[in-house]
Amino acid sequence: MATKNTSILLVEDTVALARTYEAYLKDSPYDILSVETGKEGMAAIDENPPEIILLDLVLPDMDGLEILKRVSEEEIPAAVIVVTANASLNTAIDAMRLGAMDFLVKPFSAERLKVTIKNVIERQHLNKIVEIYRNDLDRREYGGFIGSSLPMQSVYRIIDSVAGSKATVFITGESGTGKEVCAESIHNKSPRSKGPLVTLNCGAIPKDLMESEVFGHVKGAFTGAVSDRDGAASMAKGGTLFLDEICEMDISLQTKLLRFIQTETFQKVGGSKTEKADIRFVCATNKDPLVEVAEGRFREDLFYRLHVVPVAMPPLRDRDFDVLAIADNLLAAYTSEEGKSFTGFSDEVRGIFAVYPWPGNVRQLQNVIRNIVVLNEGDEIMPSMLPAPLDEFIGKASPISSTEWMNVIHNKDKEEIIPSLEYAPISEADIRPLDEIEREIIERAIDICDGNVPRAASKLGVSASTIYRKRQAWEEKQKKLA
Repeated sequence: MATKNTSILLVEDTVALARTYEAYLKDSPYDILSVETGKEGMAAIDENPPEIILLDLVLPDMDGLEILKRVSEEEIPAAVIVVTANASLNTAIDAMRLGAMDFLVKPFSAERLKVTIKNVIERQHLNKIVEIYRNDLDRREYGGFIGSSLPMQSVYRIIDSVAGSKATVFITGESGTGKEVCAESIHNKSPRSKGPLVTLNCGAIPKDLMESEVFGHVKGAFTGAVSDRDGAASMAKGGTLFLDEICEMDISLQTKLLRFIQTETFQKVGGSKTEKADIRFVCATNKDPLVEVAEGRFREDLFYRLHVVPVAMPPLRDRDFDVLAIADNLLAAYTSEEGKSFTGFSDEVRGIFAVYPWPGNVRQLQNVIRNIVVLNEGDEIMPSMLPAPLDEFIGKASPISSTEWMNVIHNKDKEEIIPSLEYAPISEADIRPLDEIEREIIERAIDICDGNVPRAASKLGVSASTIYRKRQAWEEKQKKLA
């Protein structure tokens, strides 16, 4: 639907026709600017790109298709409606090929013009909605993250939702899953992005110095305090304070942190002046905070004060083929840094990366790729280059070809394969082990998908890496039985 802010540029050299079109639209909610030449049209587009361009193809100084071509090549966000007296099919094809959204043949009625403009505006609106959903549901990179798996898409949406708020965010996840990257992304996408992001690792600072690191101190507050010093609370004013490994904070300091969060005020160690700080809190831990609360190492009231918006960072083993996308990115970066010539991974190495559980998550993957690049030469990463413990998987993982990897990246088919009723027992004698039935279903799905494991996994609603790991386990079991 049109809005009063919809701007239209009318490029028509016949003044009488231009006035006619303006009269057709005088009661419509459009702002119309009329020009008579192609040069004037180009200048108007440069100065203030309109939302819609009504473009006559025959102009006194140039072919209207030149303007259309420029709009297309420079990706100017304007919908072009071509207006011409030439009703030839070739002209229409040329205009549509160059990006025109519709075509009007002179003479046309006021109703025809209004309907055409209305349709174009609605198409623009729908295109924007589609682009928003595409960006939201199919993001392969986001705020420092690389990965398009469903668990990461969920993380991206939470960050989108919480970034504009001041609500405290509590990030959990194993070591190396990207908790700090998550905190940075929340800060960078928030209205506080121009303010400071101050990170404090609660597990890396000695207990005796922690209070000073958080709140600062005044001169003479303790031995060695030779001058006043600001703490994280002062430095983070107007921005975000990221408390990493929050569960490592000493229980006595947790009481003061709770008071600070509740009142937004604090005092430096050894000082009597109360300071106020407008701060957004983000915290993270690789422990289970509820276990820490239950065992008395973390205050329950502080937990509930901090645990407003939880974000659970998924381990790399649960992120499907994100491991391969991250590995590609790391390989390119480290190859450039080290002056090497690596261009990619062999099919077997990709298969090993997909089935290895990555207990150290992305941090471990970074170390592995760096190790390989520094210690080896060549164009392709081969299995013989893998360090321990990945070398134990050589010959045990199903290879993943470059074609299969591209299918993973672009596959969007989410249909389900429904097992037939032959798997349902009708008597006690028909009952079979669940893992046996699971294997039959998975292998049949792979056959139906012509051997394409990622496609079969998508239809079954599981990650492809899960299927690869199961196939590896089946093969090892078969070897033991042989």
